[in-house]
Amino acid sequence: MKTIILLFFSNVFMTFAWYGHLKYGHAWPLWKAILVSWLIALLEYCLAVPANRLGFGTFTGFQLKIIQEAITVAVFIIFAITFLKEKMAWNYAVSFALLIAAVVVAFAFRPGPGIG
Repeated sequence: MKTIILLFFSNVFMTFAWYGHLKYGHAWPLWKAILVSWLIALLEYCLAVPANRLGFGTFTGFQLKIIQEAITVAVFIIFAITFLKEKMAWNYAVSFALLIAAVVVAFAFRPGPGIG
């Protein structure tokens, strides 16, 4: 559970680092947007690295990445609707449902021997 919580909060920071400047940073020069984003991203790394270290073993590397991506989309949906004031379209909702289906597939079956 610690892994999931740390990944969630790391994604909140990363979402603001990557997309937060879209709402208020248009007047900033690009170098300033990059610098502020990197400072925010540092906090993301301080959470994501421990999350992956704690989670590896309980989860495979593949599962950690799939969890990460599902959390990323969930956080971004909330961010886009509340912060960027964008509307959810049906195709975005279907895309999110397909990502959730990917999570189910990744966790519902035992990993095979691999490809190759």
